[in-house]
Amino acid sequence: MNIILASGSPRRRELLDSVSLDFTVMSVDIDEAPQDNELPSAYIERMVATKAQAAIAKVRADASDCSALPSDLIILTADTIGVLPDGLTVLVKPTDRTHAYDMWQQMSDNTHEVWTCVQATHLSLSKNSQTDSNQMYVDTVTVDRITERTEVTFVPLTLDMMSKYWDSGEPADKAGAYGIQGLAAAWVTHINGSYTNVVGLPLAQTLSLINTIKNSKAD
Repeated sequence: MNIILASGSPRRRELLDSVSLDFTVMSVDIDEAPQDNELPSAYIERMVATKAQAAIAKVRADASDCSALPSDLIILTADTIGVLPDGLTVLVKPTDRTHAYDMWQQMSDNTHEVWTCVQATHLSLSKNSQTDSNQMYVDTVTVDRITERTEVTFVPLTLDMMSKYWDSGEPADKAGAYGIQGLAAAWVTHINGSYTNVVGLPLAQTLSLINTIKNSKAD
């Protein structure tokens, strides 16, 4: 069963590579802006579903005249956000320095949560046996989704610390404007939960999601 990681995140690719998983990468572009009064759980579930829809559209386009595609595919989509203790405020990728500073000040000397939602969409591809065409039909078999939450506690942050970190360029494409696997590791006093979840993909839980689909296919 072929696996497609529909993500442009190098960190997610590296995590899956670390366990020697056989997969291909398909980048998708969607509007990631939160909607007004959208709860964090609703936001990340909408993100992974929208990413999956974009990836399925690409698969359908590729399958329009190609008999070489596999009969089964798993499309993995994921979205990672930070959530403040109020359970309502979403920490997303920073739009600029001011946005990053605002998020960091709220996380300074405080504990926030990192949430990653992962969706595994199982697709079945088949030819129409009634015609001579190579056209493939793409059907969604199952959609399985999990959300993992990890608590992260920061040291008190000074303006100098924030300035130097922003100038490093590291925070620009990361939820909450920091990467625990990079320079911001020095900001973290402790975590409670999955470390790989904070990096961007809860690895053990994602592999379990994949294996559930594979086992159901085998049955």
